Amino acid sequence: MSARLTAIGFDADDTLWQNEQFFRITQERFAELLGDFAEKDHLEERLLAAERRNIGHYGFGIKGFTLSMIETAIEVTEDRVPARVIRELIEAGQEMLRHPIELLPHARDAVEAVAGDYTVLLITKGDLLDQERKLAQSGLGDLFDGVEIVSQKTPDIYRTIFQRHGDGPGRALMVGNSMKSDVVPVIEAGGWGVYVPHGLEWALEHAPPPTGHDRFRELAHLGALPDLVAEIG
Repeated sequence: MSARLTAIGFDADDTLWQNEQFFRITQERFAELLGDFAEKDHLEERLLAAERRNIGHYGFGIKGFTLSMIETAIEVTEDRVPARVIRELIEAGQEMLRHPIELLPHARDAVEAVAGDYTVLLITKGDLLDQERKLAQSGLGDLFDGVEIVSQKTPDIYRTIFQRHGDGPGRALMVGNSMKSDVVPVIEAGGWGVYVPHGLEWALEHAPPPTGHDRFRELAHLGALPDLVAEIG
């Protein structure tokens, strides 16, 4: 069987549109609100620990992040956090959920360039309702042949998705900004992993790059994707 590509997957958050910067802004607000109770660095450490603990309960996304902020606020204040602070944290989370989509440079052009010749998929983690909202607002929805909103991105998940929508992971390529979620597991599944760094990386998405692997590529921006796809075939 030819090794020609037949399916291309795109991550969503911080690959096609902005996401992490809004978490950073809200986290700054969180540190300001709790500034009388703990230093900023300590608050960030405690919040990250709460997020790590809670992923299995809440999954990825804004709602889990908001609950982790509230939990951390209760913990660091020893149950003395003012109700107004809880209210402001909830309002901050709601504001994140209402924030309009900001497409990243080259996002539309990159998807349009490959949509005619390949099965094009959106493969993203996060809250179902929020990810559906973002996709609808992005204006990119009609370009995708399939949308997969998953709780985790593992080699088995990628195998299942690319078998369902294409000819299996061996003839598939995944594009994303997370080495841990978008690159390493798809390469382990037998596909191509293309890393497009965003500049802001959530600590829980960090992983060492599979340097030297023949199916690993890194691009400076999505504008370089069509040429890479043409090169791979």
